[in-house]
Amino acid sequence: MFGGNATVLLLFLGNAIFRGAGDAAIAMRVLWLANGLNILLGPCLIFGLGPFPELGVMGAAVGTNIGRGTGVVYLFFRLWRGGAHIRVERRHLRIELHTMKTLVRLSATGMFQMLIGMTSWLALIRVLSSFGSAALAGYTIAIRIIIFALLPSWGLSNAAATLVGQNLGAGKPERAEQAVWKAGFYNMMFLGVIGAAFVLCAEIFIGAFTQDFQVVPYGVSCLRTVSLGFLFYAYGMVLSQAFNGAGAVWTPTLINLFCFWLWQLPLAHVLAHLFRRGPGGVFTAMAIAWSTYAVVGAVIFKRGRWKLKKI
Repeated sequence: MFGGNATVLLLFLGNAIFRGAGDAAIAMRVLWLANGLNILLGPCLIFGLGPFPELGVMGAAVGTNIGRGTGVVYLFFRLWRGGAHIRVERRHLRIELHTMKTLVRLSATGMFQMLIGMTSWLALIRVLSSFGSAALAGYTIAIRIIIFALLPSWGLSNAAATLVGQNLGAGKPERAEQAVWKAGFYNMMFLGVIGAAFVLCAEIFIGAFTQDFQVVPYGVSCLRTVSLGFLFYAYGMVLSQAFNGAGAVWTPTLINLFCFWLWQLPLAHVLAHLFRRGPGGVFTAMAIAWSTYAVVGAVIFKRGRWKLKKI
């Protein structure tokens, strides 16, 4: 268990290093290698195909660890080998307390951002649970589809964070701002198409995972309602990562706290119970909260104080 967690940590850390250095292609190759081996070895070790032993469920864990471990080895090889953007040498292998302190400060705030998001999802599940298992099942299926669709947008948002950090470091804040707005626009175009497909074909997407006549209506309602805010989400995701890339990590943290804890959760309860909209009220609250997040983020971003942030 510890070894598996360590390899995941090293994968995330190494890929973040390459993305921050502007060499996201290497980070992508590392994930291709790790996940590709995992996909190939998983069935072989679970079912004992060919020369591989039949390990059952444990085979999935073994295949995952082998894939991730191989990815980490390749990661260290590329770091040590070096390239056009970054190279780790022996003289770099020393403790720098000031750098470590900065990393802890920034990462602690980032972890709090994630905590706010995760706990708000759990709280929404608590609200939905009062409407039965069918509502929960439909919500779970729809959210899984949405998260999968958002993966490319998260990648684009991370790229925006890298561009902000690099341009601010180069003393070019205006170019950093232009990069964020362009990334937001491209993200909006992408999510706009995805959102339209979800709204028009929600029954097809939900029906691919369940045919339960009780679950499907909730899944369709969630997918359609949440997708209506995709144009806002596109900018919200990019702006959040832009603040992080600039080192203004408390800005998205406080926006998260307001939009998801102080706004989304009470609104979900009010719409679902007081206005008697049921699960649809929860889905509407999610769309409104994310849209609010994007608007508030855009207003604060336009003020430009993040350009003066020093890490």
